[in-house]
Amino acid sequence: MGELQVNELNNGLVLDSREVAEMVEKDHKNLLADIRGYIEAMLKSKDKNGKLNFQPTDFFVESSYISSQNKKLPCYLLTKKGCEMVANKMIGDKGVIFTATYVTKFEKMENKLKELSQPSYMIEDPIKRAEKWIVEQKEKLQIETHNLMLEQQLAEAQPKLTYYDKILASPGTVTVTQIAKDYGLTAPKLNKILHAQGIQYKQSKQWFLYKQYADKGYTKSETHIDKTGEARLNTKWTQKGRLFIHELLTGVGIIAIEDVQGGETNE
Repeated sequence: MGELQVNELNNGLVLDSREVAEMVEKDHKNLLADIRGYIEAMLKSKDKNGKLNFQPTDFFVESSYISSQNKKLPCYLLTKKGCEMVANKMIGDKGVIFTATYVTKFEKMENKLKELSQPSYMIEDPIKRAEKWIVEQKEKLQIETHNLMLEQQLAEAQPKLTYYDKILASPGTVTVTQIAKDYGLTAPKLNKILHAQGIQYKQSKQWFLYKQYADKGYTKSETHIDKTGEARLNTKWTQKGRLFIHELLTGVGIIAIEDVQGGETNE
């Protein structure tokens, strides 16, 4: 008999019908036929209002896998209820051993999930408590960063427009790199200047505008997935934002190249 592997699906635990078939020493196609028979019977069981008495997906979830011949073939994921139904149809030692095995496996997996969901301050083992605390802090930072991304996009979508703002409004946007070149600067240098002037701050390797600037219509941001699979903001400056940066830089003595006599640039 094979080793059962319990997996998590939509916050529930399931077993693959292929593994169950191997465990009970039954051809997979025959087990599939049995499961389809169980589902058909459940679909016929309805109350007086025509509502199903049992939801088949509480027992069996349709799935598929790719065979060694690279073909997509059907299988089912069995919940604990599904395993109980299969076990109840078996007799002799096979049924007893299968029941004992899946009950034990589900119990171990459930305990593991409970341990993972337990907050760090409730864990007695100091090493495990520290490990869980680190995970919690990473998750907290991810949530905070995600909220900041949403806040900035929401603020950008609802700028406080005046008549002067409408005149300046333009669909065109530019990157911080493009703006920096106008002043003979690099993007990192310009970002540091904007940070020093209290315009933006950095978190999780991303720049965010402070709240007092986020709703002014200075930027437009879009979410994209980076190489690591994390969501990040791709922020560009509007023409209004570009003018804001121009006035800011001019105020601290950094002049655009086009305005500098004799083609001098800023160091």
